[in-house]
Amino acid sequence: MPPVRKRAYTILVQYEQAQAELIGKAVVLSDGKAGTIDGLFLDELHGLRISVSGHAGKWPVSTIRLLQN
Repeated sequence: MPPVRKRAYTILVQYEQAQAELIGKAVVLSDGKAGTIDGLFLDELHGLRISVSGHAGKWPVSTIRLLQN
């Protein structure tokens, strides 16, 4: 497999794993918003972003302050 294809495949595998681990988990974001993660998105400018149920918008995954175990 060419190196570029292998890198793309690795990214997709990690993205799917992150979806399985995060979607449906309760979170509190650094700005105080709380809810469950209902979407995970790859943004070429910002990286991995999440959407939280009950709140419009998408936030960087780094803004998670508390994640339900």
